[in-house]
Amino acid sequence: MDSQLGFPRAVGDLEFSPSTADCLTLDFGPFEVVHRWKRMQDCNEFVGTRRSKHTIVPYKNNVYIFGGDNGKKMLNDLLVFDCKGASWGRVPQGLNPPAPRYHHSAVVYGDSMFVFGGYTGDIHSNSNLTNKNDLFEYKFGSATWIEWKYSGRAPVPRSAHGAAVHDGKMYIFAGYDGNARLNDMWSISLTRNKDDAPHSWEEVEQGGDCPPTCCNFPVTVARGCMYVFSGQSGAKITNTLFQFDFHTKLWSRISTEHILRGAPPPPARRYGHTMVTHDRHLYVFGGAADNTLPNDLHCYDLDSQSWSVILPSPDSNVPVGRLFHASSVVGNAMYVFGGTVDNNVRSGDMYRFQFSNYPKCTLTEDLGKLLETKMFSDIDFLVGEDETQIPAHSALVAARSQFLRIRVRQAQEVREKLLEKKYGTTEIYKDLPSLEVRLPDANPEAFQLVLNFIYTDRIDPTKKIKDPISNRIVLLMMDVYRLACQFSMLRLEHLCVQYLETTVNHNNVLEALLCAHNLKLAFIKELCMKLIVRESNYNQIVMSQEFETLDQPLMVEIIRRKQLPQIKRAQEALHPFDDPFECRDPYEFRPCKRTPGPLKGTNLEQDLELFLNHVGNDFCDITLVLDGNHIRAHKAILAARCGYFEGLFRSFMPEDGMIQIGEMIPSHQSFKSLLRYIYHGDTNMPPEDSLYLFSTPYFFHFTNNRLQAFCKQNLEMNVTCDNVVQILEAADRMQATDMKKYSLGLIVQYFPKVVKMPKTRTLSRDLLIDIMEALADEMSTKMCSDISTHHHLSSPTVHDTS
Repeated sequence: MDSQLGFPRAVGDLEFSPSTADCLTLDFGPFEVVHRWKRMQDCNEFVGTRRSKHTIVPYKNNVYIFGGDNGKKMLNDLLVFDCKGASWGRVPQGLNPPAPRYHHSAVVYGDSMFVFGGYTGDIHSNSNLTNKNDLFEYKFGSATWIEWKYSGRAPVPRSAHGAAVHDGKMYIFAGYDGNARLNDMWSISLTRNKDDAPHSWEEVEQGGDCPPTCCNFPVTVARGCMYVFSGQSGAKITNTLFQFDFHTKLWSRISTEHILRGAPPPPARRYGHTMVTHDRHLYVFGGAADNTLPNDLHCYDLDSQSWSVILPSPDSNVPVGRLFHASSVVGNAMYVFGGTVDNNVRSGDMYRFQFSNYPKCTLTEDLGKLLETKMFSDIDFLVGEDETQIPAHSALVAARSQFLRIRVRQAQEVREKLLEKKYGTTEIYKDLPSLEVRLPDANPEAFQLVLNFIYTDRIDPTKKIKDPISNRIVLLMMDVYRLACQFSMLRLEHLCVQYLETTVNHNNVLEALLCAHNLKLAFIKELCMKLIVRESNYNQIVMSQEFETLDQPLMVEIIRRKQLPQIKRAQEALHPFDDPFECRDPYEFRPCKRTPGPLKGTNLEQDLELFLNHVGNDFCDITLVLDGNHIRAHKAILAARCGYFEGLFRSFMPEDGMIQIGEMIPSHQSFKSLLRYIYHGDTNMPPEDSLYLFSTPYFFHFTNNRLQAFCKQNLEMNVTCDNVVQILEAADRMQATDMKKYSLGLIVQYFPKVVKMPKTRTLSRDLLIDIMEALADEMSTKMCSDISTHHHLSSPTVHDTS
């Protein structure tokens, strides 16, 4: 939801003590614009030089650059950039620094930098060129280099490898040994041995789905794992993200099932790029991708396991594309230095990128837990011929599907008739019997996946079936697709089609064809037919054992399709999502007309926003009362998002279904802003609402302090002379003394304009007195300053005659 706020500023620490209201502190500034690229001071040629294939490491508030090449020779100088002072310097290295080199690695542990391997020699005369496997330690405190000695086996000399530190050990992975790419891994303890005894390397036994041999790739460490993305791997080059668990010593290929989440695909395969870790994200920048040098910044969210592209702020100075640069993180910013740009030119630029520090939006996580726990479920779906009972929440189901919304209404009408007959009234709020909706033609397993999508906007059939392209998953996704069409869930339909297009192959296509034929899914059947008759697949498929057992009508259809003239095949059915104004009926071969709408349908946030504002009125089951205002709401959504409501509904449910909000939210308008946040994660609100809601996390017990963080940045950015009077009233009511002082200062500064505003005339007597006192203080200070200046100017000059 961050994108809805444009480009806010980075938020500092939030402080609040709920014991006394006057302890509320906002701690304004200093701040930076989030997602802004800023070009820093260039490195003076007298200090350092342009370079690529170097390393950069963070230490305290500085970054240190070592080695690389300038296009003419290899380097072994050590530069430092002060991130606070934005200044460059050359670092003294003492005696015996490493030989000039590039494509080495460098890590920081404790108060030392460790440099391993790389490529050395004279590139100008093309002599003495060799890979190294030496290890040097640079001690920042004493500015000295020490070459480590080790006994026993050691990694083969290499360059363009990856290095990482975890639990006091340095890990070396893959690289190039001069003849071939590698994918071995070695570790060495970085803690000093007693009596300076030689250290020893240990080869790491790797298990799981290991990356292919590769070089010129980045590695980074997060949450006890090492991550590797893309790189030069010969014919096997991929854009897959791999994860190595230091504890289990197992590799895993990170699932990039973005097609099941509506998320962007991973970055294009590349090499010579960088990857850094900040908060819960991995950031990939630059590199060479299919003969281009892209300069977009990609982000991988470790929680949602999805990629996205970070849009820079409008005032950004975005660096040009480059490869063989180096990146490091200091504080809340990434620093990118050097690299090779167009025409093989070495760069000496330093850029700073400001990360966002906002807690993640937990909307899908909260609703997913609601589905998992079945807490406050009020509807039972009886699915399939056996009527498998699957509990759910009518509000969420009604919000995401018009078809299911109608079925829920019908179930409500049936229940109301039963209540009227039994009790003579339908106004019962406690111990209501669950609604029942029968879906006799649905597959229970497929319907459960549809429910997962309804609550979380994603489905993951691989949770139970580990092989993402197994026949069973493909057939299951066909059932999901059929239900998505039946339930008019356009976004889910689109995701299913994308998934099936990706996973149906020559090994499972005959089984998929039979399933599509039996389910009467015309488009999926056509997709299978086109794959079968393709020249590269046809002979292998028809000669397979599975083809021999295929139903005869389908055999005939395949053979006849193969014999069709090429021009006839070109007239096959349109892809169901080729036209945004058309969508397929799964039981018809040609697309059928539907209401115009977005190609991918609406997402969870959009559906819940519409549900809150319009279509959800008929499904409210709770009434919140604030200052006499009755606000209808949905118990399950409130309980899923707020610990306060969950606890309240568990222990107390009034007979009339009305809940008094009390004084936690003093404004009706601000409570509407709170509901928008609860229902669909919206953080847009007037600044005065932000002040009212700043302390709500302590009362409502949200999953994290995301709302509080956005309230703070809203106040930082948007308190102006136009709304300062409203902010003053809110601050006084909340006893936010720092905000009140800030508002009074702004009023004094723009007093001629503020005093003419209609809102000023409605201020209380006490606040008007506060403004007058602030004005008096300002005038007194100014008068004292004027008197002091006048006295200084009128004093006689005393000459020193000694």
